[in-house]
Amino acid sequence: MYGLAAIDNSGRIADRTVIRALGWGPGTRLHIREGSGVIVVRLDRQGVFTVTVTGQGHLHLPAAVRHWCGLTAGDRVLLAANPADGLLVLHPPAALDAMVVAVHADVLGGGQA
Repeated sequence: MYGLAAIDNSGRIADRTVIRALGWGPGTRLHIREGSGVIVVRLDRQGVFTVTVTGQGHLHLPAAVRHWCGLTAGDRVLLAANPADGLLVLHPPAALDAMVVAVHADVLGGGQA
């Protein structure tokens, strides 16, 4: 399942459809990490670095997480969810740019856009 959402001034992502499909409700504790320019979020009741789903069903990204990937208010992220595994991957603009460039280089040859 995919979604596209903007980050608000408080670091919230308001795509409730994706969050609901994952079965994450208010107070759900999640483990979050950055890897290869994307943010990976998993259900983890005991994780050391956790975030929660707000009462409105929004995922809140702490400032430290937003800084990992250079995210600011208004940036849109691609949400790729796998409800069966309780996994959400957030693709910031820079990660999407890198993927598009790589695909275009492969399809068009020689990096021509």
